[in-house]
Amino acid sequence: MNSLVATSRNFQRAARLLGLDSKLEKSLLIPFREIKVECTVKKDDGTFMSYVGFRVQHDNARGPMKGGIRYHPEVDTDEVNALAQLMTWKTAVVDIPYGGAKGGIGCSPGELSMRELERLTRVFTQKIHGLIGTYTDVPAPDMGTNSQTMAWILDEYSKFHGYSPGVVTGKPIGLGGSLGREAATGRGAICAAEALLAEFGKSISELTFVIQGFGNVGSWVAKLIHEKGGKVIALGDASGAIKNPNGIDIPALIMHKTAGGALRDFKGVDVMDLYELLVHECDVLIPCALGGVFNRENAADVRAKYIIEAANHPSDPEADEMQILSKRGVVILPDIYANAGGVIVSYFEWVQNIQGFMWGEDRVNMELQKYMRKAFNNVKAMCKTHDCNLRMGAFALGVNRVARTTVMRGWE
Repeated sequence: MNSLVATSRNFQRAARLLGLDSKLEKSLLIPFREIKVECTVKKDDGTFMSYVGFRVQHDNARGPMKGGIRYHPEVDTDEVNALAQLMTWKTAVVDIPYGGAKGGIGCSPGELSMRELERLTRVFTQKIHGLIGTYTDVPAPDMGTNSQTMAWILDEYSKFHGYSPGVVTGKPIGLGGSLGREAATGRGAICAAEALLAEFGKSISELTFVIQGFGNVGSWVAKLIHEKGGKVIALGDASGAIKNPNGIDIPALIMHKTAGGALRDFKGVDVMDLYELLVHECDVLIPCALGGVFNRENAADVRAKYIIEAANHPSDPEADEMQILSKRGVVILPDIYANAGGVIVSYFEWVQNIQGFMWGEDRVNMELQKYMRKAFNNVKAMCKTHDCNLRMGAFALGVNRVARTTVMRGWE
C-alpha cells in the first residue's frame, strides 16, 4: 500500500469515528494547492540540466503550512501528498498553529557539487518564492537537504521580500536556527516513549531496546536511551545490523560511525540479518528509518512489547486493521505523535525568529517535553472517548482539531 493510500485510509477511519460530514471530509482530504515547477541549472562543466520541483500545500486552516523539502531521485507525488497531509494532522495532534506541506526536487544530491546544489536550490526558490513565506508556508530540511539548503532558500527569498529568517526552519544557528533542533525528533520520540511507558509503570532504565535506523534520528534516540540507563541490544541501518545482548556501547559506536565506519565493522558486537532486527526479542522496538517495515507478512513475528514509531509510516494500515500486533498485546505509539519533536522545535525556531529573541537549549528541551506530555494526555483522552487504539486516537485528535477550525472559519 503506497503512503498516500495509507494516510488517507487512516484519515477516513478517523473521520468515520468522529462522524464528520461527508462534504467536510472530502474537503479536508484535498490539498489546498499543488505546485510543480521546472528548474534548469548550469552544471560545473557548462552543460545544462533540468529538474522537476514539487510543493504540496495541504491545509492552512490552523496557520501557515509547514513541511520539509527533500532532494531524492525518486521524489514521488503520492508520497509528497501523503507527507503533506500527515503534517496537517501531526501539527494538530501536538497543538501547534500550523497546517501541512511537503516538497522536493527529483535529483540525486550525491551526484551534484555544492555549487550545483546551491544553484538548483536558488532556482527552485525563485520559482516558488511567491507561494511560501513566514505566514504562508514554512519549509524545513528533509531527506537529502540540510541547514545549508535552508540558508540558501533564506538568502534567495530575502532578495525578493527582505530579510525573513522565519521563512524556513532548520537553519544554521548563526542565521536564526534554534538550539536543540538537531536532536529534536529523537528527543521527542524519547519523551513520547517515557510518557507511554509511565502508563505501564515502567521506565527506560529497566528495559531493552532495538533501533532500526542509525541516521540523525536513530543515533539521537540511541544516545538518549544510553544516557537514561536503557540497554540498546540491537540496531541497524542500510549498511547492516548488529547486536549485543549485554548492550551496545553507544558513545563508542557514534564515534565509530562519525569517523566513517560501517556498523558491521564495529568491535564488541555480532552481525545480524537486517530482517532479524525487526523481529529481535526486546522490550521496545523503535523504527527510525524506512516506512512500511511492518506488514501482514512480518507483523506476527515481531517480539517487542512496545513499538515507538519514530519513522513515518513504518506500519502498513492493513496490518493495523487486521490487528496482528495488537492481538498479541503489542502497544504501538503512532508516528503522527511519536516523531513530532522535529516540527515542535521547528515551531519554536519560527517563534524565536518572529520575536527576535533566541532561547537557550534548556528552555527548548523543557518546552518540547511539555508539548509532548500534553499531547500524549490528549491522545489518551481521545482513545477513552472513542474506545480506540493510540493510532486512531491520535488521528481523531488531529482531524477533529482541523475540522473544528475549518468550520469556525466559515467553511460552509
